[in-house]
Amino acid sequence: MPTTPYLLVDAARMRLNIRRAAELARQAGVSLRPHVKTHKSPDIARIQLAAGATGITVATIGEAEVFAAHGFDDIFIAYPVWIDAPRARRLADLVGRGVRLAVGVDSVEAAGQAGRMLGGAHLAALVEVDCGQHRSGVDPAGAGSVAAAAQRGGLEVRGVFTFPGHSYAPGVADRAAQEESDALARAVGSLADEGITAAVVSGGSTPSLAHSDLSVLTELRPGVYAFGDAQQWELGVMSPERIALTCRTTVVSHAGGRLVLDAGSKILGADRASYATGHGRLPAHPDARIVQLSEHHCVVDLAGSARPDLGTVVDVVPNHVCSAINLVDLLHLDDATGPASWPVRARGHNS
Repeated sequence: MPTTPYLLVDAARMRLNIRRAAELARQAGVSLRPHVKTHKSPDIARIQLAAGATGITVATIGEAEVFAAHGFDDIFIAYPVWIDAPRARRLADLVGRGVRLAVGVDSVEAAGQAGRMLGGAHLAALVEVDCGQHRSGVDPAGAGSVAAAAQRGGLEVRGVFTFPGHSYAPGVADRAAQEESDALARAVGSLADEGITAAVVSGGSTPSLAHSDLSVLTELRPGVYAFGDAQQWELGVMSPERIALTCRTTVVSHAGGRLVLDAGSKILGADRASYATGHGRLPAHPDARIVQLSEHHCVVDLAGSARPDLGTVVDVVPNHVCSAINLVDLLHLDDATGPASWPVRARGHNS
């Protein structure tokens, strides 16, 4: 193994998490299209496809390009892409290489722009609706107007999608899932009023996955589920025994009677949700909390548990696994039967 700090994947746990989600989708008769912005790794995405995923979700054109270059040919960019001339050329190139490609639109203006740039180029669109996070997405009642504009522009309208991001809070996953299905059902009706059938009704998040109304949704797009993280731990979505990615780090100091580890925000990420009790969690010390995070220092209050010696290797679960992975070039594996590491090939492809 390399010198600490580094990100370590428990391959057996990851594969089990992937299989569980695939089985949930299979039993419900819906599609699973995992969001690969979490891991940015074609190697992991191939495992997801082998388990039953029907395609992949990305956040950017750059991510789509990386995965297409590694053989992935069914890609949804789940983002309200504003298609200017440079982006149009990149999207047209992906379609020209045989990728079954879809993008998100959430306004009549964006749908019209997409049509002007790429109408008739075999690009598909899904209308994004807001189901309660209030980030992007049109009001469900307006989804039909957006879909009609996309269709007039020569795009194939596949359906509607949303992201219940407000499920990332304690005790609200079931309510967020209900609001998701209500919004999607209204959006489907809005498309029907325009004579457009929503073949795809897409949603899902890792916190709300178990609560998703699969009588409404036809597709699930979770991302974090493959690994879990400290957010999922603290929300009660995943137990520590299921979390499949940690930052392996070393005790370098006992200053102030606490632990100082050689991992900081440059590998753990700086995300800390309002409900989080610290900057990450320690599986071997569940009562401990990371009380201070600098670029290369992680200060841990052990809450009375035995203090590991200097030089001891300790595992930390990052708060947000997507952010942590985007900070490294390699994911190291504990699986002696396979490769020692996987490259994070789509790292930094933010446009």
